[in-house]
Amino acid sequence: MASIPNLPSEQRPREKLVNLGAASLSDAELLAIFLRTGVQGESAIDIGKKLIIKHGSLAQLGRLEAKEIAQEKGLGLAKASQLLACFELGARVAKESLQQTKMDDPHRVAQFLRPIIGNRRTETLLVLVVDRKLNLIKYQEISQGDVSSTIAHPRDILRPVIIHQGEGLILAHNHPSGDPTPSIADRTITERVADAAKLMNVRLFDHLIIGQNSDNHSDYYSFSESGLL
Repeated sequence: MASIPNLPSEQRPREKLVNLGAASLSDAELLAIFLRTGVQGESAIDIGKKLIIKHGSLAQLGRLEAKEIAQEKGLGLAKASQLLACFELGARVAKESLQQTKMDDPHRVAQFLRPIIGNRRTETLLVLVVDRKLNLIKYQEISQGDVSSTIAHPRDILRPVIIHQGEGLILAHNHPSGDPTPSIADRTITERVADAAKLMNVRLFDHLIIGQNSDNHSDYYSFSESGLL
């Protein structure tokens, strides 16, 4: 591919962004703006395309560690650190925009959770404390496990609800494998927390498992949508 300066002005990523807006750019073009320069024989757009093809998506790229990204052709540790900072900024913007959203729809809750735990490489358990109208009061990380499990006692899960005087909670964790299908352990902890919540006069409204979208499964699983809560 021709170097970016040799492209017609309407095809240059920066000019497209200014004239048509950031949404008009492809993932590779957005990466090219960040990378700024290519390497001998490859433009920044070429490098961006190869990164996406190799890792499958921007989401998968965002799951890498800085040292892993630094090994990619045309990057290095400084650009890798900057790129991960961009991913984190995007995640925080997404969280802020959804923070005031009611947690009364599993799809909406999954949107809120995805930038928080969707790219984690180990299972992470969160509690979303909500009021009676399912407005979010606070979310709190409870535990992290290995790549296949996370362990927490119901009392640890319910503690934030009591402290922040919530009416109930939404339990959530991720599956790094990408498949959100609940395991036997997931079903067991859901039942235990639901029973413990009743004893504390609060309610477990849902348990969401966040995965990655594919042809074989959705990108999340909701116990309430499945009629299990």
